Amino acid sequence: MDVISLTRELLAFDNINPPGNEEGIARFAGKILSDNKFNVRLFPFSEGRLHMVAERGLTTRQAPVVFSGHFDTVPLGAKEWSVDPSGSSIDDNRLFGRGSSDMKGGLAAMIVAAVEAFNENVPCGGIRMIFSAAEELGCKGIEQLAATWADPGNASAVIVGEPTSNHPYTGHKGALYLNAKATGKTAHSSMPQLGDNAIYKISEAILKARDFIPGKIQDPLLGLPTLNVGRMTGGMNVNSVPDKAEFSIDIRSTGTVDHNELIERLGKEFGKEIELEVLVSKGPVRTDEEHPFVKLVYKICGIGAGKDDMPKALPYLTDGSVLQLLYNGVPTIILGPGQPEMAHRTDEFIYLDKLEESVGIYRKILQEWKI
Repeated sequence: MDVISLTRELLAFDNINPPGNEEGIARFAGKILSDNKFNVRLFPFSEGRLHMVAERGLTTRQAPVVFSGHFDTVPLGAKEWSVDPSGSSIDDNRLFGRGSSDMKGGLAAMIVAAVEAFNENVPCGGIRMIFSAAEELGCKGIEQLAATWADPGNASAVIVGEPTSNHPYTGHKGALYLNAKATGKTAHSSMPQLGDNAIYKISEAILKARDFIPGKIQDPLLGLPTLNVGRMTGGMNVNSVPDKAEFSIDIRSTGTVDHNELIERLGKEFGKEIELEVLVSKGPVRTDEEHPFVKLVYKICGIGAGKDDMPKALPYLTDGSVLQLLYNGVPTIILGPGQPEMAHRTDEFIYLDKLEESVGIYRKILQEWKI
């Protein structure tokens, strides 16, 4: 199989979330793996949306390596693309398309590597590939799959194929997404004293959120937690006192803060006029660099020992947050061929040499990992 051609075939599927529409691409990827002697199962997320799980070579001697990825992509954005976003454009060692870096290139590389690994030498413990729907809006798909999957089996390690330019990362921050709501009383804007302005309440809360410090203790791997207000809405029209308003909060957490504690602190800071709703709550990922699996991946990626200045953690969330918990804290590494800075960007691309290089990296991990 040619990883570049396969990536282009995956890019031809429109999986912009919403609505996601991952059923077609899940069946396509599943058919490829089924034709190559993998046991493939499809799990529903919602109508027209499927997760795909493929396994091969599982034994009782060693738990398998899990390869993790997602099918959905973000919207194209307001800015017009200069190239076809469906994967038809290749130029100067770059393949363009929505999802090329995040993360259909990673999916293609994992598929090709898994097939090649079994064609050459059966990996010890085998492999389980978990490709999810509905990742882009807070990893909701993998959370649903983990909660409803009767027998997820066990694992010896997890590789998440998100874009890292083939650099292995041993952790990433968690995420706490909150919606803050306020209600008031509507009235004609010429008589505001007869109403109760919900936007004023929300505005005061936003300023408090701006100055809120989610944590002061530096995490050795993940640094400091961060907070961002990313959206606000409210009101009906210009000549009415608004009786409803809300805004969203995105906290990227570390091992030094507890999500329930953060919610309680914010609730006290905002006061009784603000109602907090939890949208997403996912913990951070962390893996000890001294673990034999990490050492093997470092060796395969050409990273020598003792590089303390090497970046080791990511700020963004991945399905690894759910999978590391599901598989009892096994080593979890984020490692994929995409360019992290191209994720969600207009004219998104992936470098062809990184795509081809990742196939070899994934294949060697499967073939050389032994407990």
